[in-house]
Amino acid sequence: MKCNINSQKGANRVKIGIISDSHDNIINIKKAVSIFNANEVGLVIHAGDYVAPFSIAPLDDLKCDYVGVFGNNDGEKNGLIKKSQGKIRPQPYIFEFQGKQIYVIHEPDNLDALINSQNYDIIIYGHTHQYVIESHDKTMVINPGECCGWVTEKASIAIVELDDMNARIVDL
Repeated sequence: MKCNINSQKGANRVKIGIISDSHDNIINIKKAVSIFNANEVGLVIHAGDYVAPFSIAPLDDLKCDYVGVFGNNDGEKNGLIKKSQGKIRPQPYIFEFQGKQIYVIHEPDNLDALINSQNYDIIIYGHTHQYVIESHDKTMVINPGECCGWVTEKASIAIVELDDMNARIVDL
């Protein structure tokens, strides 16, 4: 699915927040929302594995819009779609924000081919619960790690400055 979301709330800001694998950890989702708001991100992107629809509620406290894709643990898709008002979509989700082409998936299948295509400014994925920030020519690849902290015991998110394509991992 392709779209341009520059007309949404917060779209004049030049930072994005990235979150993945929240796995119903409401406390850490709220921490992430607080950090995203304090950093005045213009959009939050979730790379999947929310798990239950109730875990969407803290995202409503964001001062910007959010979008995301389903992960492999998101079984109640209809509930997630309804609770997010359609902001969660099947993967891949391809869109433009602040002039950047962004490609969002959960599982990193075909990641090398996506990188080699050089069609995207930013490729975002989750699933592995391991954070990654890499640059490959014009393409930045980001996995924010796991928001939940269940697997690695290290809860994290990412923030990207779009004007200079500088990304950082933020521990929760």
